[in-house]
Amino acid sequence: MSNSKQSEARVVHSPVFISGDDLETPMLKILRQDGTTYAGAELPEIDKTLALKIYDTFLFIRALDERMVAAQRQGRISFYMTQIGEEAADIGSTAALDAEDMIMAQYREQGALAFRGFPLEQFMHQLFSNENDLGKGRQMPIHYGSRDLHYMTISSPLATQLPQAAGYAYGLKLEEKDNCVICYFGEGAASEGDFHAAINMAGVYKVPAIYFCRNNGYAISTPSSEQFAGDGIAPRAVAYGLKAIRVDGNDVLAVLKATQEARRLAVEENQPVLIEAMTYRLGAHSTSDDPSGYRSKKEEEKWREKDPVARFKNWLIAQGWWSEEQDAADLEQKRQNVLAAMKKAETVAAPKVDELITDVYDVPPQHLQDQLDELKAHIRKYPEAYPKTAGRLDDE
Repeated sequence: MSNSKQSEARVVHSPVFISGDDLETPMLKILRQDGTTYAGAELPEIDKTLALKIYDTFLFIRALDERMVAAQRQGRISFYMTQIGEEAADIGSTAALDAEDMIMAQYREQGALAFRGFPLEQFMHQLFSNENDLGKGRQMPIHYGSRDLHYMTISSPLATQLPQAAGYAYGLKLEEKDNCVICYFGEGAASEGDFHAAINMAGVYKVPAIYFCRNNGYAISTPSSEQFAGDGIAPRAVAYGLKAIRVDGNDVLAVLKATQEARRLAVEENQPVLIEAMTYRLGAHSTSDDPSGYRSKKEEEKWREKDPVARFKNWLIAQGWWSEEQDAADLEQKRQNVLAAMKKAETVAAPKVDELITDVYDVPPQHLQDQLDELKAHIRKYPEAYPKTAGRLDDE
């Protein structure tokens, strides 16, 4: 509260405590599961072209996630994270943005990148860490990045992107650009100190930023009830001077509408916004996780009935823009495309070992060169342990 607002505040002469119950956070819902809309619901700006692009991305992500989990189980890639059940959150919000708005993702927003046109082949190059990977094989699988598509390369540590988003948005404000930053994170990341530092900075400097929280109920295996005692994440934004809205994260029309309005506030008024999308991940946290140890099948089935992809499909069919026959044929074609791209990508050679350091500095410092020489010596000594890189030493 500013000094002026403090001076205007209601004065009392006996203790009055406020609690979370004094701030009721409504949830925006537009689309029912059967594809009908709620009475009086305000639809987002959407036409047939945008609607089909969103749904096409939904089906692509379903095919990609399905195939790559199987690939990890077969030992073809080392790690994967699905976004099954959460597609409406990142894809619906990205659809509300300008192509030059910066996306800072956590690690479950491959749908946002796909919506922007990231090629299937590049998804595969990154997952297999081969020489065509834009990151030159330096990152874990699913840690994508694309300068051309304004998608900041993902970092594994939770919440690092939140203060970065505030800083980047401040730069946009100083340059007077008509763009914003959208920063994705989970409710678990909101328990990190970086969350509070970031939204405090965003609120103080009034930067064009949208903080988008995917509240899927679990920080890996820790349920929300054990993470925080308050009413979710949205109320926290108010305390730091941001506007906040809570949406049904499985309702792509609600997500699209909320983000369109949030972008207007961010770009036209330099008013940062926090969107809390209430959703659920139907898959495991990652291929290293077994959710049966901390949640029930009954709970999962309850949320499977709220599938955001099926919900939007029902709406598209009701508009006369889609059919069950098209759906089955398109999904099968995407599965075939993903499989073909995967088989091709896994035959591409690994990056050359020298590329670990060659573009980090203009001239690699001696200590890095020494480490590289030691690594090459080690690989030459044990080539059988490094079948993909033993033949990729630049000096041989």
